[in-house]
Amino acid sequence: MADIREIRWQTPDLTVILTIEADQIVRLKEIKPVEGSRIPQESSLFSESSLPLTEIRLAGEGTDDTKSSKTLVCGAVTKRLKYQSHQESANGQHQSLEITSHDHISKLTVTATLVAYPGTPVLRSFATARNDGDTNIILCQATSLVVGGLTGGSREWYHDYVASSATNTWFREAQWHDHDLPSIGLDSIGVCELNQGHLGGHTSYSVSNRGGFSTGGMLAMGMLKRRDGQDTWLWQIESNGSWRWELGDFKEDIYVAISGPTDFNHSWKECLGPGESFTTVPCAIVHIYGGIDVAFGALTDYRRRIRRKHVDNEELPIIFNDYMNCLMGDPNEEKIKGLIGPAAYTGAEYFVVDAGWYADTTDWWDSVGEWKPSKKRFPNGFKSVLDTIRSAGMKPGVWLEPEVVGIRSSIVEELPDEAFFQENGRRTVEKGRYQLDYRSPIVRHRMDKIVDELVLEYGVGYFKFDYNIDVVYGTDFKAFSSGAGALGHNRSYLEWVSKILDRHPGLVIENCSSGGQRLDYALLAIHSVQSTSDQQDPVRYAAVSAAIATAVTPEQSASWAYPQPEWSDEINALTVINSLMGRVHLSGALHRLSKPQLSLVREGMDVYKQFRYDVKSSKPFWPLGLPGWHDDWMAVGLKAGSCQYLAVWRRGGDDSCSLPISGAKENIAMAAELLYPVGFGVDWTWNSEKRELKLKLPSTICARLLRISERQAA
Repeated sequence: MADIREIRWQTPDLTVILTIEADQIVRLKEIKPVEGSRIPQESSLFSESSLPLTEIRLAGEGTDDTKSSKTLVCGAVTKRLKYQSHQESANGQHQSLEITSHDHISKLTVTATLVAYPGTPVLRSFATARNDGDTNIILCQATSLVVGGLTGGSREWYHDYVASSATNTWFREAQWHDHDLPSIGLDSIGVCELNQGHLGGHTSYSVSNRGGFSTGGMLAMGMLKRRDGQDTWLWQIESNGSWRWELGDFKEDIYVAISGPTDFNHSWKECLGPGESFTTVPCAIVHIYGGIDVAFGALTDYRRRIRRKHVDNEELPIIFNDYMNCLMGDPNEEKIKGLIGPAAYTGAEYFVVDAGWYADTTDWWDSVGEWKPSKKRFPNGFKSVLDTIRSAGMKPGVWLEPEVVGIRSSIVEELPDEAFFQENGRRTVEKGRYQLDYRSPIVRHRMDKIVDELVLEYGVGYFKFDYNIDVVYGTDFKAFSSGAGALGHNRSYLEWVSKILDRHPGLVIENCSSGGQRLDYALLAIHSVQSTSDQQDPVRYAAVSAAIATAVTPEQSASWAYPQPEWSDEINALTVINSLMGRVHLSGALHRLSKPQLSLVREGMDVYKQFRYDVKSSKPFWPLGLPGWHDDWMAVGLKAGSCQYLAVWRRGGDDSCSLPISGAKENIAMAAELLYPVGFGVDWTWNSEKRELKLKLPSTICARLLRISERQAA
């Protein structure tokens, strides 16, 4: 084996440095963008704060440090993983670096794969563990990535840096919160000064998820940022199930460890027989010598690189869906036909019939699963209604919940037990429903027939795939552990959706889970559209709309616009603006709006059609910082070429606000143009020295969409 001390991997946008010390353990020392440089730091107590690239734990083997038993790092097996080889490759789409290590005792070989995509300084990472021995190995943990030394030797790292995580609850998605490091247990405690071989306090702050709602409670993301905005780390976990990340202190610095399911958190273990392997869920991390706008911009570019190509993300058609603040899961032939005209008039290009089209009664929650149109609701045939939608110039779509069967469904007795999640030999019941197991060929074949029939015989061009139960414990049927069964199902489900799109490449499939309870890039790398929330109050929804670009690319993020006849013009304009900075999910009582109200909605849709082709390549920015749930003023911008689109909401407070504009040149005059709603009050002035736009809005609750560009010389 060659005596290699350092691996320097250079891509057009990234420099990655790994070290191999005398112990032959591979450690990731540095990830940095090619452009830019880190601010000088004071010398820290420890100059080397790197950690092993991948952390492995096997059954019966714990840690080398009692203070690390509940963390993802310092596993005993990891200390035995010795460098074997590394290899670089490229395929035109991305570059990759594979680093292989081996444990001579367990005979486990681990290959860490780092991937870089052109045009974005984001590093993707996953690991594969293979049993090269002749006896079984029980794997309890395999991280996707570990990076130490995040604060770069800052002597007062506990003061200079702030951690951020994002709550993601039902009705209140993508809300970011800063955490002072000492407040979450990460602080200087002096143990390293004792010179007794101590590594640090081994305190960690972790964020995790368990179950089918991959982001049910928290986004699968995290951030560490320097207070002065000169250094930012941002990461995401690409798992449609369980995951965990943690920040911890190590050698007077901060590390991040990123993982899919583990034994400790998720009842996950995997048995690897001789020659068998396991690959972790991918994660992605970006390190920027700048603030959050630059970091989220880089992650936005990366998300565009990894997702499946689809014409939907190029054309951004307007979607009308009859659910939110409209039919609310109770459609019928008369109601749908009453909405077709107003939807077409306002500019919708898809018309989606949401929940209820398959049920004879409104009490359908625990009887779903057959997915046959109701003859009672559609006496002239469901296909006739979809044909009427098509004749009005819109493509028809339907809602489907493909992973569940209600306990009262006729399908329950037709499917064998192997088609469902199980625990100790019994089908798992959650909220009156059974969870289908997509590892089963029976399940996949049956759902293929249902989808193909709706596409080929009914002409469905759009599916809203929803998921409204959360089976936390997974399934132990034909699995070494319940967590392993859940992960197997999750991966099989992704494969099933991909094959639908292989058969029907023009089909649009929306990802939804009680709104945004599955905002992850395992699913979003396949689905072209994401439902962002079930929030029914437009004023509260504004906080979701202003923040959602942190979690999903703008062109994939579908936010509701649901005008009502009893609302003021300002509120109806606000609900339209909620949807304009991403994808339009139009709904509401269009059929009951007055002609002026309907014209106000149509005006917003016309404006969207004029600038939506800029949305697909734009990068988000936040002039007022990431929005807080109760903020009076909020703003989100999209930078597209030489111009910037800016949505601003006022929900209280003073009637004026100053907004720093990202990328504005010093002492260059800027102009603001009101795009929507035209004719509504807004006053603005530009401060060239501070590069700020000062807005004055007349109504206590209102919103405006502006375009900002350099003022043309007279």
